[in-house]
Amino acid sequence: MIQEKYTVIGVMSGTSLDGIDLAHLNFEIINGKWDFQILESETIGYSQKWINQLKIAVGFSGLELQKLNADYTLLLGNIIFDFIKKNNIENIDAVCSHGHTILHQPQNGITLQIGNLPEIAGLCNQKVVCDFRVQDVKLGGQGAPLVPIGDRILFPEYEYCLNLGGFSNVSFEENENRIAFDISPVNTVLNFYANQLDLEYDDKGKISRTGSINSELLMELNQLDFYKKKYPKSLGFEFVKETILPIIENYPIAIEDKMTTFTEHIAVQIALALPNKKNNLFITGGGAYNDFMIERIQFHLPETKMVIPERKIIEFKEALIFGLLGVLKLRNEINTLSSVTGAKIDHCSGNIYN
Repeated sequence: MIQEKYTVIGVMSGTSLDGIDLAHLNFEIINGKWDFQILESETIGYSQKWINQLKIAVGFSGLELQKLNADYTLLLGNIIFDFIKKNNIENIDAVCSHGHTILHQPQNGITLQIGNLPEIAGLCNQKVVCDFRVQDVKLGGQGAPLVPIGDRILFPEYEYCLNLGGFSNVSFEENENRIAFDISPVNTVLNFYANQLDLEYDDKGKISRTGSINSELLMELNQLDFYKKKYPKSLGFEFVKETILPIIENYPIAIEDKMTTFTEHIAVQIALALPNKKNNLFITGGGAYNDFMIERIQFHLPETKMVIPERKIIEFKEALIFGLLGVLKLRNEINTLSSVTGAKIDHCSGNIYN
């Protein structure tokens, strides 16, 4: 008989390079529905050396990527082991880990999340479920976003689930299918410019609030081909590096103005992405703390009810849902939706290492 209670560790590292999110999670089926608890949780920040490496890794050679993958697996395995030991967590069914995305080119059949080598199981001394994206790309999908099945299962009361992380993505039901797609870059760009002001990020959007919108830059960003594409569609850091930043850098304006203009761009694209402007919008990810960005989104969606949950869900929702994806993999149940990724079929993705 398949068990109905699980204790797992969810692990996520996002493209905004905030650090590695770890969450001790309980899942249980109650009256046919999944319930969850987020217990101990923590974000372990990257050293400056690791931030620098992860930023430039998109340009690494094959051999350099192999070494990076081995080094990152060692780092991640030790961090997970320390988290479990520090919190005295016992009887774990699995560690469910996303790894860190370095390459995401589904149009070329490529996606690489480092930290998913089999050695990770020995390093953290646990069963590990990981590498959730590769199979989907092999099946003709985007390999992203993967979180929407968790939105459907864990947060069904919200019409739209919006994540504001390195990129923005949204998921919702349409004709009894879950639809989801990446909308635009968010903190990958805003953090890049905050770093130029010797800040890790724009706290509550205080810097962006002081600038002015450059209408020509805003228009050029809004006219990019990606925004005209039909879903499913997804973004990687390559889009920021090769498309977004070169456009912004063509404008000799203050950093504050660049950040204000890009925040407006984010808000405009989110508003355009929602088919119905009068439903409720559940917002998570680091961008939920950016008051200025939230105000601009609300400005462009005046009839939408915006819901920002408690801190643990804002910060650890992706770790939570990768925990769920791991549980579904252990149960050999569908954890990746073709309606979201464009793959040939719904499927059960991920590798299990003991």
